[in-house]
Amino acid sequence: MTTPVQDKLNRPLHDLRISVTDRCNFRCTYCMPKEIFGDDYAFLPRDQLLSFEEIGRLAELFISLGVRKIRITGGEPLLRRDLAKLVERIAATPGVEDIAMTTNGLLLHRHAEELFAAGLRRLNISLDALDPEIFGKMNGRGIQPERILENIDLACRIGYEVKVNMVVQKGMNDSQIIPMAEYFKDRNITLRMIEFMDAGTGNGWSYEKVTTKAEMLTLLGQRYELQPVRPAYYGEVAKYYRYDNSSAKLGFITSVSESFCSACTRARLSSEGKLYTCLFATAGYDLRDMLRSGASDEQLLDAIRTVWTGRTDRYSDERTEYTAKHRSKIGMSYIGG
Repeated sequence: MTTPVQDKLNRPLHDLRISVTDRCNFRCTYCMPKEIFGDDYAFLPRDQLLSFEEIGRLAELFISLGVRKIRITGGEPLLRRDLAKLVERIAATPGVEDIAMTTNGLLLHRHAEELFAAGLRRLNISLDALDPEIFGKMNGRGIQPERILENIDLACRIGYEVKVNMVVQKGMNDSQIIPMAEYFKDRNITLRMIEFMDAGTGNGWSYEKVTTKAEMLTLLGQRYELQPVRPAYYGEVAKYYRYDNSSAKLGFITSVSESFCSACTRARLSSEGKLYTCLFATAGYDLRDMLRSGASDEQLLDAIRTVWTGRTDRYSDERTEYTAKHRSKIGMSYIGG
């Protein structure tokens, strides 16, 4: 083990989010709108993606610097072949305490069992509405919620800890807040409501389209008694509440209305090997070039240390209407959520 690192705001490097592909089978309006990511969109060629050997090597180096939680992301990670091989390697690395994956869940029935056997234990599954018309419109493909709900049930039966992520947009799916809360409360599955964020530059974001945590709580409070839950650990992103007379929890991710930059411990590795220190970053550090140029582990560790110890990111603290609309940001589908 090497010495854990901290950035300039004394935030440790504790979480690594690894994107394994920039491709996705959905065209969600807030992430990969089909008007931009059309059928002729040029995704990364396979030889530009990090191999599992390269990802595994980098993951081991990050773990040696203090990373304890790793999340597999995309795009849609289940589009990457043989993903269980990568999970198995990471799970076998001493020091890692948690491996999770964020997925839209569409292909989960094909891969859930082998991924569980490889060591994956937690899933964050995206579902923005129970209403078929609303969900079909939001995912850009007309895919029906029943297909995702069936795979959520499958994942629970296998033994995964499942959380459901719902991006809430005012005038789009805010009518689904109560139905979604009721459905997953009854099944004792944690639902996390995410404020619509200005990730990337192509999702038409504005403050007017944001349904804040306070607005959601006001609506939910008309039906439920909700009690706040203490954070489970430093840097926990979601703010959780527990329903009265139930063990079910409801979470809110509040990047817009209640920034959590001050406790952000997350680094992001893109599918082509660039290291990013913020979801709203404008540029990344190329680790793939170092890997393929024969860099030693110590040289790679020095590069990662330098990037993290120089980190000052706090975009959500500083967000304005102007920066949200005019600052060039890396797309969420490329960098991982």
